[in-house]
Amino acid sequence: MRVGQSAVVTAVFAASIVVAAAPALAQGQQKFPTKPVRLVIGFSPGSATDLTGRMVAQKLGDIWGQPVVIENRSGAGGQLATVMVAKATPDGYTLLMISSAMVVNAVLPTKPMYDLLKDFAGVSQIGVPTSVVLASPTLGVKSIKELIAMANARPGKLLFGTSGAGSGTHMTTEIFNTNAGIKAVHVAFKGLPEVMIEVAAGRLNYGLISMGASMPFIQDKRVVPLAVVAQKRSPLLPDVPTVTEILPLFERDATHGIIAPAGTPKDVLNIISRDIARALEFPDVKERMDAIGFERVPMGPEEYTKLLRRLHAALAKTVVTVGLRAP
Repeated sequence: MRVGQSAVVTAVFAASIVVAAAPALAQGQQKFPTKPVRLVIGFSPGSATDLTGRMVAQKLGDIWGQPVVIENRSGAGGQLATVMVAKATPDGYTLLMISSAMVVNAVLPTKPMYDLLKDFAGVSQIGVPTSVVLASPTLGVKSIKELIAMANARPGKLLFGTSGAGSGTHMTTEIFNTNAGIKAVHVAFKGLPEVMIEVAAGRLNYGLISMGASMPFIQDKRVVPLAVVAQKRSPLLPDVPTVTEILPLFERDATHGIIAPAGTPKDVLNIISRDIARALEFPDVKERMDAIGFERVPMGPEEYTKLLRRLHAALAKTVVTVGLRAP
């Protein structure tokens, strides 16, 4: 056999190996998961993050034919769960369900327990909960503009409540106050149910509460809905404007999503992200999320990582602006 013929034969043989191996490689990539996947949630059962995570986990289990086991590990505002997942094997079998509180905890302490930008990789956003700016009926305001006018006339006199200093709801409310030019007094509670009760009773003047928790109070006219924190008006409150209709520069800092330890293979991240999007298309998931005003906004790993970086930068500025941390 001549040299030229030998080279051709070698090239053809090599190509045949690649072609033969390609299906096997593709099949190998599609095998994830081959065992149960653990979804860690840093909050107690029944919390908004827990409810969202469970809806998606159930459907992922159906899609994969492998159980997705929920592990609630509450404590330190979700930080215990976050640190645990950061140290987990980066193989896609340990995931973390997060809310914006995870980002707040990465920027608020002088020495955070984890590094959001180095310890994790984004998998997918699930969506964004809708909140409502609520006022007490005793305050006598019917719109955001009236609330702003009253706050300007009485600087430092109005009271607003949140689920704790440095919580996600605190950050969102402070961003709202900054955009509205409102100077008001913060009152911290253990959770949003207490805030809801205090606004309804008139002991607090206003607050930003999740739509799921606030709808019964709105329907009973125990509170006054002034605006919704959402991309567009909610079909549950079609006559209530969005905050951005009145304050165009206001940006939401909320997110519910799933992340993984840094170093998790990209093909695994892509598989999980793809199937989260599929899970959100199940009719019963849509119905349940629509009922609580939850916007489904899935996105790929790279896009979600970029979103978390933007939130990190924005909240780092906010905690300084409101005096929660020194520059």
